[in-house]
Amino acid sequence: MNIFQQVWAWLTDPANWTTTFGTPGIPQRLAEHLQYTVVAVAIAALIAVPLGAYIGHTNRGVTVVVGLVNSFRALPELGLLILLVLSMGVLLAVEALTIALVLVAVPPLLAGTYAGVRNVDRSVVDAARGMGMREWDVLRKVELPNALPLVFGALRTATLQVIATASIAAFVSLGGLGRYVIDGLAFREFEQMAGGAVLIALLAVAVELALTGVQWLVVSPGLRTRTK
Repeated sequence: MNIFQQVWAWLTDPANWTTTFGTPGIPQRLAEHLQYTVVAVAIAALIAVPLGAYIGHTNRGVTVVVGLVNSFRALPELGLLILLVLSMGVLLAVEALTIALVLVAVPPLLAGTYAGVRNVDRSVVDAARGMGMREWDVLRKVELPNALPLVFGALRTATLQVIATASIAAFVSLGGLGRYVIDGLAFREFEQMAGGAVLIALLAVAVELALTGVQWLVVSPGLRTRTK
């Protein structure tokens, strides 16, 4: 039996889809992975989108955006997670993981939101101001709606990066689909290791398709051609 047949056999084994002797099955591991991802991306969006919108609207702090994006992208996620767990304690491993994942998601969201707002046609913005709109209204009613394609593109990028990075949760004895990769390597069960990688890839594809669908529904038809 070659590796592809072994992986298929592992993926289709009913025992792997149910909780057995306290060991979570694939659905529970999938739910854990999604939970880590959703929480981290939501927190990152609450931080990065308002900040990116403000900087894009005022054009102040551009060097901060560049510095933060480059600095956060250079962080080694696994090393950061281990450092956070050692400093915060094992009991706060989930919180440490969330911080590490938020730092992964912030750079693309911040850069995408800033670029989206800043790249709105200046004549449209000037026209809105000429009509007497206040700065808050210009940002909320003109710049952000026109920036949605780039903001959604950044959201998709950040989410996929977090899904891939959330696998490191297994290094600090947390759950998620990364458990199959780490445990498979530890016990030399390579079909489990490869199966876990396949599940992570499939999850990323499914989430990408879902976000693309949401973007298609939310973004104005006239702006969809700007989506990357």
